[in-house]
Amino acid sequence: MTENTRRHLALAVSVAGAMIVALDGTVLLVAQPSLQRGLGASVAQVQWTSTAYLLAVAGLLVIAGRLGDRYGHPRLMFIGVLGFGAASAGIALAPNVGWVIVLRAVQGVFGALLQPATLALLRLTYTPDRLGTPVAIRTGAIGIAAAAGPLLGGVLVEQLGWRAVFWINVPVALVIAALTLALRVPTPARTGSQRLDLVGAALLASAPAILVHTLAEVPTRGWTAAPTWLGFAVAAGVAVVFVVHERRAAHPIVPLAVARSIPVTASMVLLLVVSGGMFGALFVSTFFFQGVLGLDALDTALRVLPLTALMVLGAPVATAALRRYGARHTAIAGVGLVVLGIAALSRIDPGSTWILTEAAFAVLGAGFAAVMVTGTGTVVGDAPPGYAGVVGGLKQTAMNVGPTLGIAVAAGVMLPKPSGVGPASAMPAPTMGPALLTLAGLAALGLLPALLLPRTRPGARNDTSVSADERVHTADRAA
Repeated sequence: MTENTRRHLALAVSVAGAMIVALDGTVLLVAQPSLQRGLGASVAQVQWTSTAYLLAVAGLLVIAGRLGDRYGHPRLMFIGVLGFGAASAGIALAPNVGWVIVLRAVQGVFGALLQPATLALLRLTYTPDRLGTPVAIRTGAIGIAAAAGPLLGGVLVEQLGWRAVFWINVPVALVIAALTLALRVPTPARTGSQRLDLVGAALLASAPAILVHTLAEVPTRGWTAAPTWLGFAVAAGVAVVFVVHERRAAHPIVPLAVARSIPVTASMVLLLVVSGGMFGALFVSTFFFQGVLGLDALDTALRVLPLTALMVLGAPVATAALRRYGARHTAIAGVGLVVLGIAALSRIDPGSTWILTEAAFAVLGAGFAAVMVTGTGTVVGDAPPGYAGVVGGLKQTAMNVGPTLGIAVAAGVMLPKPSGVGPASAMPAPTMGPALLTLAGLAALGLLPALLLPRTRPGARNDTSVSADERVHTADRAA
């Protein structure tokens, strides 16, 4: 297998793996009302079909990345995607909502195995100076999947029922598994011990899972409720214990080379707060379009389409800007566009023209593409050799916690002022503006970590070492 063939195959596996996860989440949103009716489930049970998956993913992403670094990312990708497909088939056959919830948690476990591998495979097959294009392609593919999900889900549910949205994952998973079997990537030299610290793993799994569960309950409990504060306190306590344990552990889950990397840490914070602002804005906008304007799910998806289009078109532009202006300036520009887009959405009311709405979503999509390409490229490009899975897991954790945080912030601002009248009583129009401005403020916090990013393109400082690694891998393959 030639180097170019290996890179193209790794990119195909990475893109397909990222897309199957993105599609699964978006099509489920459309299928949940039909699932509720078909299984006679309560609203709380339907919510847990999403929460169970999020808890499993959030708790296991970094650990899955560490396992990939130890046992090989193609192997973890193969196991993860087959398990993801099998769990999807089980959900499609589930006799009641209890089984759906359990199998969604199982699906989350396998989803956690495959997600870090989609980034680590790129790091293992592309040098840091050539990562920009594959990262941009991956970002655009995720945007396409997010846009296609509601449309595909709507067609499948209408024609075949809610179970079809899970059956569709099975053949796709089998194709990805076959491609993964054909992939051969260089194995980086092991740095230090590869032993997995079980105590550290348990602490690391617990902290983000508790945080995500607490944030997911904010829309129903509120920010000031005792269970909310207790959840935050427990999550913080577990996190502190984890940090103390890691400092004393002989074989830490997150190696010092990763924990002390300013570009990696800054990129994760950047992705967390900006994704929180954007997904929170989408949450608010969806209620506005459907609850205030009376649009259906399809019309709402069409309103948001410019966001996806600019994510796809903006990804290669962001890559070019990254190469010319560096990570810091590209990230600052991306955060500025996201803040501007959310602020523009806050000005929308029932009398606004469609041009303002579409322009606001277009600006938001362009900005988020710049942030995604910069943050992802920096995380992957600055990953120390042998730890691509760990940093991939950290990045994916940020991208799972961020949207949950954004929705919690949005709901916290919107819920206290119900009007009690009309279909929009739960999310009244007068609170849309303040909620969106609050989310714009959340996204604006991304300027702080953006200032800590390097002025140069991601991974530029690692070019020499990576080239040396590649020479070693080439010699190993020749031998």
